Amino acid sequence: MFHVILNSPEIPPNTGNVIRLCANTGCTLHLVRPLGFDLSEKALQRAGMDYAEVAEVRVHDSLEECLGSLAGARIFAIETGSPTSYAQARFRPGDALLFGSESKGLPANVLVAVPAQRILSIPMRPGNRSLNLANCVALVVYEAWRQQGFVGAP
Repeated sequence: MFHVILNSPEIPPNTGNVIRLCANTGCTLHLVRPLGFDLSEKALQRAGMDYAEVAEVRVHDSLEECLGSLAGARIFAIETGSPTSYAQARFRPGDALLFGSESKGLPANVLVAVPAQRILSIPMRPGNRSLNLANCVALVVYEAWRQQGFVGAP
């Protein structure tokens, strides 16, 4: 349905939760190195690796490699501070949803490569830094899936 890209994720439970989310929504998860953890860490396993058998998870050595494997996909970058809310976007199957690391977000050189209208944010109260990565992914994935009529759900 959709591609979820985590660029250099750092916290195992976040990634584990996103694996579980992808398993339950039919999304393919792309993890871009460097990872802030070993994929066999117990925290990652507790949080969702038991879902790895039903989720499609791909690991890439670089963001360029990852994006190259998604030729034709529209890339949406989710980043704090964009004037465009994720709720304003019109998603379609095959779109890729790109999220940055927990501590750094997405690098500036990545953001300049994404069309401005595809850089999305999640509305929050002023003065706060950001939401938890796994929560951000859930919000955007479920909005994108809702727009498709929850295709594949019973």
